Amino acid sequence: MFNNLKKRKISRERRVFRVRKKTKGSESKPRLTIFKSNRHLFAQIIDDENHKTICAAGTSSKKDIKNKSKENAKLLGEKIASMAKTNNIENVVFDRGRYKYHGVIHEFAQGAREAGLKF
Repeated sequence: MFNNLKKRKISRERRVFRVRKKTKGSESKPRLTIFKSNRHLFAQIIDDENHKTICAAGTSSKKDIKNKSKENAKLLGEKIASMAKTNNIENVVFDRGRYKYHGVIHEFAQGAREAGLKF
């Protein structure tokens, strides 16, 4: 049992590194990363050159959470895009982490694009 858990952890880490080696954020084009837990989504805009988080948001901090997770993801995308606009950021590099680009991750990206972020 422990061997299977170890193999899954290693394969997850490999997937993350495979995606992240292609997406490096800079001061002019920071990295928009997303984390998905069982209940919530969390997004951050990170400047990798200065090692600083510019802005962050999550569905756990929203007071108007709906029952559908795709709607929450779209609202989170719009919220992080508005926070980026206040920090004068229009272009970002999207880092999906180990997650496939479909479902909740796709809705998050669509919400951020509709609110004005370019990636």
